[in-house]
Amino acid sequence: MKEITYRSPAIQDGLAVHRLISQCPPLDTNSSYCNFLQASHFSATSAAADIDGQLCGFVSGYLIPERPNTLFIWQVAVAESARGGGLASKMLQHILDRDVCAQVAFLETTITQDNEASWALFKRLAASKSADLSSSVWIDKDKHFEGQHDSEHLVRIGPFTRQLKS
Repeated sequence: MKEITYRSPAIQDGLAVHRLISQCPPLDTNSSYCNFLQASHFSATSAAADIDGQLCGFVSGYLIPERPNTLFIWQVAVAESARGGGLASKMLQHILDRDVCAQVAFLETTITQDNEASWALFKRLAASKSADLSSSVWIDKDKHFEGQHDSEHLVRIGPFTRQLKS
């Protein structure tokens, strides 16, 4: 397998991120402008993965302003050609290992009930951190989305402590 490089994204990645997400159903595509913001304003808490200089993975996240001990993961996208090797888990850990996440004790995300890949990813993360995972409907299909989108379950993992590398 080819070597994968993990890094913080940069504004130049915005369009490549947009293209990658559009190739990863069931992810919601945002505007390319949103992806430029994710790759620049949130680069400290997001991750990009490259193979031979080509973007093959992207995780967008941010520290919740009112709860800076909580990292919210917005989206996880992995190119079909890079799936099956734990790339998503490695990008999440790459973010959690950064100094900006030194105080993070909780991770949150939202997942639709039928997104089996995301449920598996975050259950593995919780197990690897020996942390609890809880979930409940956060944005309801009928109440909030007026039937236009499946309900989003808020998934909360934690508390956990940072595992420093020796």
